[in-house]
Amino acid sequence: MLGVEEWAELRRLHFVQGVSIRGLERRTGLHRQTIRRALRSTAPPRYVRSPQPSKLDSFREEIQRLLREEPRLPGTRVLEVIRELGYEGGRSILYDYLQELRPLYLPRPRTFQRTQYRPGEIVQFDLWEPSRQVPVGHGQTRRGYVVVCCLGYSRVGAGALVFSKEAPDLLWAISRCLWRLGGLPRTLVWDREGALHAGGGRPTEVFAGFCGTLKLGWYFCQPADPQAKGLVERLQGFLETSFEPGRSFVNGLDFQEQLDRWFDERANVRVHKTLRCRPIDRLAAEREALRPLPEPPDLDRRLVTRVAADPYLRFDSNDYSLDPRLAGRRIDVRVSQHDVSAICLDTGELACRHQRCFAKHRTITALEHARTLRQLHGSSPALEVEQRPLAHYDVLIPA
Repeated sequence: MLGVEEWAELRRLHFVQGVSIRGLERRTGLHRQTIRRALRSTAPPRYVRSPQPSKLDSFREEIQRLLREEPRLPGTRVLEVIRELGYEGGRSILYDYLQELRPLYLPRPRTFQRTQYRPGEIVQFDLWEPSRQVPVGHGQTRRGYVVVCCLGYSRVGAGALVFSKEAPDLLWAISRCLWRLGGLPRTLVWDREGALHAGGGRPTEVFAGFCGTLKLGWYFCQPADPQAKGLVERLQGFLETSFEPGRSFVNGLDFQEQLDRWFDERANVRVHKTLRCRPIDRLAAEREALRPLPEPPDLDRRLVTRVAADPYLRFDSNDYSLDPRLAGRRIDVRVSQHDVSAICLDTGELACRHQRCFAKHRTITALEHARTLRQLHGSSPALEVEQRPLAHYDVLIPA
């Protein structure tokens, strides 16, 4: 059999240099019929092994019948069935055959269309839970959640840490992310998060009110369809592999500060594989299409209560002290992500202002409230302690 190099040399001599078949015969010593076949062949010669019968041939119909009935039948079970029928071959040729045959019986796989987004069109959101709990002080840690967002056109991202999946916390995190991005897109894309999705693709009242206040549209992805918000899913995967490993946090504020710095110095300035440029380089064009930011919406929790005889307010398992002089009067309480405050409804007096504590089962007492409470109850008179001259001790203890 001719080698590829000999075949190529024969064709070069004949078609390029014009050597005749008889001349090739004299030069190479090959038979003229071999030379003619080489010149007529348009493909390089290759060794083709004559087909040999396979031990699997007589069982192919049975394998096809099994896959018609159950397309996902494991290969180990197929092997057991055909061995009971007399199959003596190995598992490798069976598994190779199943790998080729099984797609013919499975449902057609889903295909995806690469989507191009216009500037300012959408921002995708997702909720990511860090693998480790976040320190919150007093020797405690707490489960945290990060609301992650990604602009469709520029792929610029942002994130905000919260400690619950309740609507006020999620809406505050959405608002913080939008303010970090620097403008309002046309549509917010979310999966069916319980605090935001009321069922059937409809928003909850609080989420609809939030979007209406900011003049935003919303879109809820179909169930079990993470590909619909693949941009933020990939950014979330980047968070898990690039931001979280090897970091430690003092508290929630430190976590948020490191997260913001990671977005500014790492995520938004890397060369994006799909875009082939940095997301930050596209942000200027996207911000031209984003609507300007209005006044931030009021997203604080609000409640009206009465100051009890024990002047403390309980929120999120923590007790915050109130001005004891306002006992029995109604107060308006505001709870933000940073502080807890209250004012008296009838006079507008300040009832309390505390930094919000995310630890559990703590009692936070303001110093002025403790002093006022002592004054109202009257302080006990100081005890008089006899003080003797040191000379008395010299007498009792000889030198």
